[in-house]
Amino acid sequence: MLHEFSMGVKWLELLREIAPEVTRVAVLRDSTNSAQTAQFGVIQAVAPMLKVEVIPVDMRDAGEIEQAVEIFARSPNGGLIVVGGGASITYRDLIVALAAHRKLPAVYWERFFVVAGGLISYGVHTIDQYRRAAGYVDRILKGEKPADLPVQAPTKYETVINLKTAKALGLSLPLGLQQHADEVIE
Repeated sequence: MLHEFSMGVKWLELLREIAPEVTRVAVLRDSTNSAQTAQFGVIQAVAPMLKVEVIPVDMRDAGEIEQAVEIFARSPNGGLIVVGGGASITYRDLIVALAAHRKLPAVYWERFFVVAGGLISYGVHTIDQYRRAAGYVDRILKGEKPADLPVQAPTKYETVINLKTAKALGLSLPLGLQQHADEVIE
């Protein structure tokens, strides 16, 4: 999985766009994963410019996630950002359920969270990545050395929105955001 640190900035901006009242954001990440710690650092660095306080929430086990989100949700104007990784995949259903139960707008890194009932995702278009990888395989099979091939960053990103979840949270998503989304689930 790709950890593109600038994505954290986009997630925070999206959260503020869809829920302008959010002033506190819990960032669910695995503190033992250096890439996720760095991702949190980027989000934390940008937060003051967007007038948002960010709070790290570790995702080591279900109990820890549930307790942290429950405590976080006791104060008003909160939202969630869920960074990419194995723990967020493992606890996907719990995280989506907690966000819904506590009426916390949440931004996720992958569309399958939105399909499962999450609010919005912004991330690398996975299928495009696989298609581009096939091109690498083709070049290798035609004789190019893997070490000679350049590393390529993703070029295609996707935004997926769940309008049913937005309605349940009492959010009216900007029409422009809906029109520019790659997929809108109703």
